[in-house]
Amino acid sequence: MRIGLLTGGGDCPGLNAVIRGVTRRAIDTYKYDVLGIKNGWQGLVNGEVEPLSVYAVSGILHRGGTILGTSRTNPMKKPDDMLKLKNNLKKYSIDALIAVGGEDTLSVALHLHREGIKVVGVPKTIDNDIMGTDFTFGFNTAVSIVTEAIDRLHTTAESHHRIMVVEAMGRESGWIAVMSGIAGGADAILIPEVPFDYDELCTKLKKRHQHKSFSIVVIAEGATPKGGQQITQSDRKDAFGHVILGGVGRVIADEIEARTGIETRLTVLGHIQRGGSPTAYDRILATRFGVKAVDALHNGEFGKMVALRSEDIITINLEEAVLKNKKVDMGLYEIAAVFF
Repeated sequence: MRIGLLTGGGDCPGLNAVIRGVTRRAIDTYKYDVLGIKNGWQGLVNGEVEPLSVYAVSGILHRGGTILGTSRTNPMKKPDDMLKLKNNLKKYSIDALIAVGGEDTLSVALHLHREGIKVVGVPKTIDNDIMGTDFTFGFNTAVSIVTEAIDRLHTTAESHHRIMVVEAMGRESGWIAVMSGIAGGADAILIPEVPFDYDELCTKLKKRHQHKSFSIVVIAEGATPKGGQQITQSDRKDAFGHVILGGVGRVIADEIEARTGIETRLTVLGHIQRGGSPTAYDRILATRFGVKAVDALHNGEFGKMVALRSEDIITINLEEAVLKNKKVDMGLYEIAAVFF
């Protein structure tokens, strides 16, 4: 069997561990060939492939990003792109695909599966918002990075008697904000799942400042006020129709300062959350996903996605993964709210 492997969507720590896991399992255990497809679905449309060997994936476990490159290409938008994609599968004698990505990348994988192409998906998103899996690799690293940033901001906030607003990633789900907020001791956490009230937020902050000289507010980029809308950079959309978020932290920080009279500063972590080496947890989870994906292909489990359930790596139907975004567990958010 010849396996085509691609990584799509945004990069995140742990992708190289998946690539390594897939390649080593396929070659060492099953004697399969592996072709790396460059830059996500775009590479399969353009015919950009390279053979992967045991040597090629040596030393990449700890590296961030993806050695294959990635893109937010949606070949389903253009019939001609889908035709090129299928022709290249034949041209390079690719028998089966492993697609590593989030909801958008996996939606293309599901479409191909329904057209008879052998596909297995690997969930990838630092937002941890893919249904069917307890956690995705990259999420643990992102939470660790945001937590460290909150720890560092505590000292300057306390020294200058300020409110520090920290903007984390999280378009539709606030997993990073909640987990890092709990770990970092945030005094308020704003997430897309729970629209916030400015009056209520500022009242709590002013009350806190009667006995504490500083506060930390962690917000997800998709957080919205009650009756409001998500704040976007522009009307421009990506290949999958998502508007580009940005600026919510600035709006909230300015509003807090205006309403409370307390000096407020903003830190936008942005792509720092994506970069650098994955944590030990993410390296292990990504490796397990890669190995299981090859096993699934070998066992004929096409149209599936590998997933973490409790301590086990299982396979589920791709339909379950792309049905909707996984939202924050409200029980977890209630725990966070105890400390607001």
